[in-house]
Formats: sequence, C-alpha cells, structure tokens
Amino acid sequence: MSITVLAIGKKHEAWVSEGVERYTKRLRKPYDLTWKLLPHSSREGDAARDEESARLLGAVKGDDHVVLLDERGKNLSSPEVANHLQTQFSGGRSVVLIIGGAYGVNQALTSRANFTWSLSRLVFPHQLVRLILAEQIYRAQEISGGRPYHHV
Repeated sequence: MSITVLAIGKKHEAWVSEGVERYTKRLRKPYDLTWKLLPHSSREGDAARDEESARLLGAVKGDDHVVLLDERGKNLSSPEVANHLQTQFSGGRSVVLIIGGAYGVNQALTSRANFTWSLSRLVFPHQLVRLILAEQIYRAQEISGGRPYHHV
C-alpha cells in the first residue's frame, strides 16, 4: 500500500520542493508517498493531451486505485479525503493520484480513474497543486491517526 503522485511537468521548483519535502518526511506507512514527474509533450492541444495521457496510463497498474485531480471533480473535506484514502488502504490497494498536463487528460484516462477529485473550483498552477496535495496527504494521515494537526 502506498501513494504515488504521477504528474506531468518539470521538477519541483525550490519553494515547492521545500514544502513537499517538509510534509513527505512526516509521513508514515501506509501514507508512503512517491512522486513521479513525467515530461511535457512537445506537441500542443489534443495531440499533447493524448500523448501525456498515454504516458500517465502506462505508469498505472491494473489494481491501482486511480484518483484524477480535476477542477470538475468532487470537492472533499479533509476528513473525507482521509476516509477515502483509509478505505483504499484497508482494502489493500495502492493509490495513484494523477495531475495532468496543461491541456488536461483524455477520455481514456478519465475513464480509468476510479475517482475524480477537485481541490477547488479554482484552477491552480501545477507546482502549487503539488504542495497542496502533499499537505493534504499529511493532514489525512493525522486525521486517520486521531492526532491534533487538524482542528474542526
């Protein structure tokens, strides 16, 4: 059981790296977080979307629980995120969180996703999404463990 973030884009910028590392170092199993950054396509539009989606799909295993991050997805509270992850871990499934490229993802990847999650109705830069995601995974761990990081 683990969490893998698959993202299209370049390596974390320094300010993102510092924040992502801060939260990642605090994680304990099953909140074992791995980042896999795949390069942008050199194409544009639909061609880029299809190429990047194919690469993302190629990195997903058949039994992975795939969560696609998309502003059109379902908004969850932090306790709901913790519950969603804990349910997958309890079922022995690894979780793959996908951050698509600038042109989004194609229908094949959308169809493969077990769940589509929106961090907000706002659109954020990919670097910022990575930092928010790292913090929310840490928060989910703390909520599931009954620790006081998350105050209601």
